[in-house]
Amino acid sequence: MKRLFLVLLLCVAGAAFGHKPSDAYLTLERHDAQISGQWDIALRDLENALSLDANGDGEITWGEVRARQSDIAAYALARLEVASGGEVCPLSVTKHLIDQHSDGAYAVLKLSGVCPRPGPALAVTYRLFFDLDPMHRGLLQYVESGQSHSVIFSAEARTHTLGSGNWWEQFTAYVREGVWHIWLGFDHILFLLSLLLPAVVRRTSGGWEPVASFRAALLDVLKVVTAFTLAHSITLSLAVLGIVSLPSRLVESAIAISVVLAALNNLYPVVGEGRWAVAFAFGLLHGFGFAGALQDLGLPTGSLVLSLAGFNIGVEAGQLAIVLAFLPVAFMLRGTFGYRRVVLAGGSTAIAVTASIWLAERAFDLPIFNVLTSATAGAFR
Repeated sequence: MKRLFLVLLLCVAGAAFGHKPSDAYLTLERHDAQISGQWDIALRDLENALSLDANGDGEITWGEVRARQSDIAAYALARLEVASGGEVCPLSVTKHLIDQHSDGAYAVLKLSGVCPRPGPALAVTYRLFFDLDPMHRGLLQYVESGQSHSVIFSAEARTHTLGSGNWWEQFTAYVREGVWHIWLGFDHILFLLSLLLPAVVRRTSGGWEPVASFRAALLDVLKVVTAFTLAHSITLSLAVLGIVSLPSRLVESAIAISVVLAALNNLYPVVGEGRWAVAFAFGLLHGFGFAGALQDLGLPTGSLVLSLAGFNIGVEAGQLAIVLAFLPVAFMLRGTFGYRRVVLAGGSTAIAVTASIWLAERAFDLPIFNVLTSATAGAFR
């Protein structure tokens, strides 16, 4: 019982104080021997590496970035190597800009270079921030002959060979990203947990009672997960293919609402046997959220369907792992007072509160969790 509650508590705590993972966006385009590109690097990450905030006021200004342009260029280029025909293609920064992404300001480096011996393939080695943040990822969009190809660099995969037509490498990279996204998508995890928590009990006039068999609980979970999977697969595909588009703030706010309502339904049941329908309805919203993450990775024009399929398979694999870890333990503890009161009721309350704060942050751009994080840190000093 204590272990299950700890897992739930860690999920909620991680969701409360989590933030968007550290990503940098790199585009490289090759025309024969000529290489051009753009590298978007978050200022918050550069601050950790180079201390850009000269006056220590907590704000990074354009003047502070401009004063350190040469340092930023040298730091970045020392951690990126492009080679062709067995020789390095020297790169230089031709222009510095600032761009605003959904998660903050980014330094934009315009790149240019020439390969001494242009060959059929390009080897790219990426080492940015891995020494400071092993969870950092470099998201590369490679363009050649009108076709684009996407790869993801990580601490475990620092070198990729491009232009060699390795479709399997790209497919598996998107599968990994799908798994990674569901495991770091705390709103998706808490929504799923809200639907899973009552799967091992049933509501009666006397309150929650344990289900009679594991098979009954498993069938209930399968209906919920299948409905959620089908729904988000539909909207993920529609959004990625450009058929339907919704504003990101609207989508993220609606996802937060879905988590609140799913959790409240465990405390004040309105929907009982038809929770699969709730999963389907709100799964449509979550699909747009998945699409936003996939589009951030960069979608290759030459293998869009392959990348979409890989990402979706990864999402389902990550989701299945959560179900397999949760359901057997929950079933064993379903008849205890602690499960009904602490895990189901207490966990649902914590999830509803967390998602309500998300809603305020997303809908009204209020940095509530930043304040809570500071207050919590001060309380434990």
